[in-house]
Amino acid sequence: MKSIVVYESRYGSTERYANWIGQELKCKVCKISDIGLEELLSYDNIVFGGWLHAGNIKGLKNISDNIEKFKNNNKNLIVFYVGLSILDERAYKEIYEKNFKDMDGIKTFYVRGAFNFQKLNFGDKMMMKAFKLVLKKQKEEEMDDNTRGMLQAYDTPVDFVCKDAINPIIESVNYNK
Repeated sequence: MKSIVVYESRYGSTERYANWIGQELKCKVCKISDIGLEELLSYDNIVFGGWLHAGNIKGLKNISDNIEKFKNNNKNLIVFYVGLSILDERAYKEIYEKNFKDMDGIKTFYVRGAFNFQKLNFGDKMMMKAFKLVLKKQKEEEMDDNTRGMLQAYDTPVDFVCKDAINPIIESVNYNK
């Protein structure tokens, strides 16, 4: 069975995961913007990776807009998405509702990424400064570990990207071979 890994990445974490998955599967890896739908449909296993931005998985629209074509052609579609936080059940549910509501049968995986405030572009820095103000409004005793960690990450870059995190994704592809 032919496999491909396609992704959208902004600061490199998603691309790192995509390349590792491609190496393990010994398959083509490319940006989602660099491949057309017809070529994508020529693969049996399609692994898509995107990054979380305000609860939306960037680049997933390329998949969701064509979900019926993937289903009608019996494609094994796997989506991994990259974010910074440790997701709790509420966050998983919100992400699912925003991104996968009409995409039943797709295997999804969350992996953690990296954050370096100094490397953000101007627009992202402004958005993250606003987010920081929201976080700082919480009382210290009401903050969870995610909130404390996020506030610390503004001053000290963090990198949670871990190659072992791809193992369940690889197993999911290999299970369908």
